Amino acid sequence: MHTTTNLALNILLTLFYSSHFAGEGLLSQPARLAPILTVLSLLLVSCGVSSIHCSSSTTTTVHDNSTDMISLLDFKRAITNDSSQALTSWRVGAPLCLWNGVVCGRPKHPGRVIELSLTNLSLSGPISPSLGNLTFLRLLDLSSNGFSGVIPPLNRLQRLEYLDLSDNSLQGIIPSGIDLLSNLLFLHLEENNLTGEIPPSLKNISQLEEITLGGNKLTGTIPDELGKLPNLSILELASNRLSGGIPETLYKYNQSSLRGLHLGSNTLGKTLPSNFGDTFLNLDYLILEDNNFEGHLPASLGNISRLVWLDLSFNNFVGQVPSSFGNLGWLRNLNLQANNLSGFIPIELGGLKNLTHLDLSDNSLQGGVP
Repeated sequence: MHTTTNLALNILLTLFYSSHFAGEGLLSQPARLAPILTVLSLLLVSCGVSSIHCSSSTTTTVHDNSTDMISLLDFKRAITNDSSQALTSWRVGAPLCLWNGVVCGRPKHPGRVIELSLTNLSLSGPISPSLGNLTFLRLLDLSSNGFSGVIPPLNRLQRLEYLDLSDNSLQGIIPSGIDLLSNLLFLHLEENNLTGEIPPSLKNISQLEEITLGGNKLTGTIPDELGKLPNLSILELASNRLSGGIPETLYKYNQSSLRGLHLGSNTLGKTLPSNFGDTFLNLDYLILEDNNFEGHLPASLGNISRLVWLDLSFNNFVGQVPSSFGNLGWLRNLNLQANNLSGFIPIELGGLKNLTHLDLSDNSLQGGVP
């Protein structure tokens, strides 16, 4: 009976301290207290009178689970608009693991929240720091909503592998403590109003595979440290206010892993080194449009055999279009619009069988299209 009593007390304390009742005073609300007492009575009967056995492991599960429930109810309370009624299932009395968007761990961590996915549900308001208490969380996806305010501290989420807060209205800087998420693989913060610089400390998340920060108001240069991430495959920093050049470390250390590089619509500049294309062996797309790059187009770009999308438009490139571009057999989109290119269009471009979009306008090129 001792185990049963502990179980009942745990549930009562969970309900008492839950943010669902914050500021209301549970014991001063008889109408709310009555159904809770009913549940506790049934629990005592099932554990003490019937043949059902409530083991100590069950008690532990409920106790551990209570932190997750309180954290999620705090998160719900901070939301100012839920027009789609996405969180109506989030209530005391409903099984936590059946709440909309919540996934619990089975069988290793039964009852603990390991995923929270609430994408594109028209939710708005600040993101409660209480989410930082979901220490078993592996996936957090709040993308395509109307969340505002700053990114809360999430540095306790040591198991987190996927973080997507993209397409919201978040402000402020990228928290420096984000580098403590040592197991993070995917970091998606694009399409917000984030300011400040890209934290060089991201290099400490050594397993990072994707970094997408486009569509913000980030300033400063691209940190050299990003080029030292051994598994980086996607780097998208487009539509910010970044300056400087492309760090040498980026194309020095990521020859095999980098598949996508999108740096368009910034104020980046300088020239591309002659061996630029020799270092990106598996690149699928390279987008540098709408910047201030200058100098000649490296002929080595023709060595990126897997390239599908190449956009170097709206820069200050000069000289001829390299004939080596004819080696890009997988290329579908080639955009060199609005540069200072001259000379004849290489006949080799006529051999690109997969090419569906070619834009060479607003240059000083001669001759016809092959």
